[in-house]
Amino acid sequence: MKLIKFLLLGVFFGVIMTKSEVISWYRIYEMFRFESFHMYGIIGSAILLGAIFVAITKKNNLKAVTGEPLQLRDYKKGWIGYLLGGTLFGVGWAMTGACPGPLFVLIGNGFTVILVAIAAAMLGTLVYGVLKDKLPH
Repeated sequence: MKLIKFLLLGVFFGVIMTKSEVISWYRIYEMFRFESFHMYGIIGSAILLGAIFVAITKKNNLKAVTGEPLQLRDYKKGWIGYLLGGTLFGVGWAMTGACPGPLFVLIGNGFTVILVAIAAAMLGTLVYGVLKDKLPH
């Protein structure tokens, strides 16, 4: 019962993603073909809100749900990892037509084929967990 607020927040987030057409394969296709500003506007808004939240977090020393202080890491070790990770992310996004964020929203909208993408994401997470100590960070 304690976690019901997170379930409701997730449902609200799913409704927003559906209504804003973020889960639309066509909108993603338009973005990768540089035919529409729609997705870039949404992504840009998310980046702006994320930057504002990070600034607020740093300024007010916000705590996590568990009560622990949030610790923001400083990533200044180089750009190669970001380039490789971003490329893998983009390839997966282009192949599935879905960013990892709305995968469960797509299931909620009846697109059960996306279970294949979720299984692949889970497998990728498992492989990363196994190889994490051997990878450069």
